[in-house]
Amino acid sequence: MKNGTALFTVMALGLFLCWSNASSAAENIRLGAFFDLSGPASNIGTPTRLVAEMAVAEINKAGGVDGRKLELMIGDTEGNPAKAATLAKKFIYKDKVAAIIGPTRTGTGMTVKPIVEKAGIPTFMTVGGDPIIMGGKFGSYEYVFKSPQRSEVAVKRLFTYLRDNKLNRVALLYAADSFGKDGAEWMEKLAPEFGITFAAQESFGPQDTDMTAQLTRLRNAAPQAIICWTIGPAGAIVAKNRHQLGIDLPLFQCHGLPDPKYIELAGAASEGDRMPSTKLLVAAQLPDSDPQKKTILNFIHLYEEVYDFDRQFPINTHSGYAWDAVTIVAEAIRKAGTEPKALRDTIEATKNFIGVSGIYNLTAEDHNGLDVDSMVMVEVHQGGFVLAR
Repeated sequence: MKNGTALFTVMALGLFLCWSNASSAAENIRLGAFFDLSGPASNIGTPTRLVAEMAVAEINKAGGVDGRKLELMIGDTEGNPAKAATLAKKFIYKDKVAAIIGPTRTGTGMTVKPIVEKAGIPTFMTVGGDPIIMGGKFGSYEYVFKSPQRSEVAVKRLFTYLRDNKLNRVALLYAADSFGKDGAEWMEKLAPEFGITFAAQESFGPQDTDMTAQLTRLRNAAPQAIICWTIGPAGAIVAKNRHQLGIDLPLFQCHGLPDPKYIELAGAASEGDRMPSTKLLVAAQLPDSDPQKKTILNFIHLYEEVYDFDRQFPINTHSGYAWDAVTIVAEAIRKAGTEPKALRDTIEATKNFIGVSGIYNLTAEDHNGLDVDSMVMVEVHQGGFVLAR
């Protein structure tokens, strides 16, 4: 009887262990995902969330990551750095996420940066500015990566175009926020390399609704062109103010503004405006030899025809950033598992990853991994975007 009881106990324990291991293997892999779902950048943050969810849905439909599904823990930063900090801590210490995707804006990302660095949680941000992946006075970036092109890369693409078109005396107008200042610093640093000089520089508050005074001063400096470095509605305000003032100078916007919303807000004043962009907005115009074209067209098919996001949020240059972040992280988890250090190391070792926004080649020094060839110059033409002439 004792032997029979012992045998039963061993069998029961074995079944429990088998069930426990199977249950553990089937547990979802949690990813934190926070964006500006409300606030001034919600027009970027909300569709970014939808794309993150689309990427996870497609990965899960294909079997997940080694049989385990990805699960997004969604949070709204509200455009508030303090709120983002609270969410980051929740993701790390309560939700026990394997990695974090987001947030939306550079300033918010800089608030989150020391939190994820201290906790050692891989974080793939979807912000535009470079300081999140810069060391020195900006702090460690061992665990922080970003999917949008660095401001440095966008400036190089813009300056190459200006040099090729012999526009070497320009005026600069930028937002006095983290993103705008980052762009301005890169332009000042890179201008000598491209033979570009600044006739004048002006800044404006991110919430300002009229920039006619700054534009008037820039016009009086007699530049060949005006560069505006900002994201959101402010860029369209600058375009309309320039048109109202009758300033007959070409306007160049930054890589954050290739978006149908920009054309909608600026109206006829946007015609002819040019800006660096991912290839997403001009995918049909790319040669078939472009290694990104197939990936981009598949993304557009999913976004517009399968998930039907385009009705509310037409595709813009931001649309692919969350897709790239999620898919790179998922591939790294497939290779290395979810142990934070191993996952971080594997993300950093990403090579020749064909994404929507470019072909990623990350290194210890470059936690973005995109170069100038990932961007094109686009131009507003008859209510849409075309490759700039």
